[in-house]
Amino acid sequence: MTTTDTFISHLIELRNRLLRIVIGVVLVFIGLFPFANKIYTLLAQPLLSHLPAGGQMIATAVTTPFFVPMKVAMLAAFVISLPHTLYQVWSFIAPGLYTHERRFMAPLVVASTLLFFAGMCFAYFLVFPVVFGFIAGTAPEGVAVMTDIGNYLDFVITLFMAFGIAFEVPVAVVLLVYFGLVRIETLKDIRSYVIVGAFVIGAIFTPPDVISQIMLAVPLWLLYEAGILVAGFLRVRTTQAD
Repeated sequence: MTTTDTFISHLIELRNRLLRIVIGVVLVFIGLFPFANKIYTLLAQPLLSHLPAGGQMIATAVTTPFFVPMKVAMLAAFVISLPHTLYQVWSFIAPGLYTHERRFMAPLVVASTLLFFAGMCFAYFLVFPVVFGFIAGTAPEGVAVMTDIGNYLDFVITLFMAFGIAFEVPVAVVLLVYFGLVRIETLKDIRSYVIVGAFVIGAIFTPPDVISQIMLAVPLWLLYEAGILVAGFLRVRTTQAD
């Protein structure tokens, strides 16, 4: 097989994998479509539970009441189908990896997926109640808190992404050490800078209250430490295997 034929076969394989990913997301979305409004209500519950009596969310654009729940359903479909998506990605890249690389990367893909889900759950169940309680509690007297549903969706997606990515820190640390880009000793030496950086990130991606900033910064730091521990464990196992 010539180089051109090999390249074309890879392109065809990539196309097939991407098509399967899209089909997976679309099928889940079709299943969630009838429940789009209920899914949005579930997503909005952390804010609704902190609004004063009679408080509600509003839609300021004509099409917002339809499109925002659809966006939420699509987001939910993407999250639910993420294991299938990652499986397709893994099936595409795995043949090009050595056996020891496959043994290393497969658990890492699973761990990164679980950590991203854990970050989103942490944001929904722990951070959102604190953040929205703070926002509702600091409103001046006589001001009705009625957030636009489109703005609310943008806000929670930002926090979901911030915490989902933050929980990937151990994976990033392990990869840096495994590929020899950073030594574990260096990671330990820059610990103080990482802690400061974690609080800076917390200040950027959370509302201006100390509690929510700490709720992002502290997990970032702890996950960084967990990454160092896992990287050290893997290095010991690799050394023993050699």
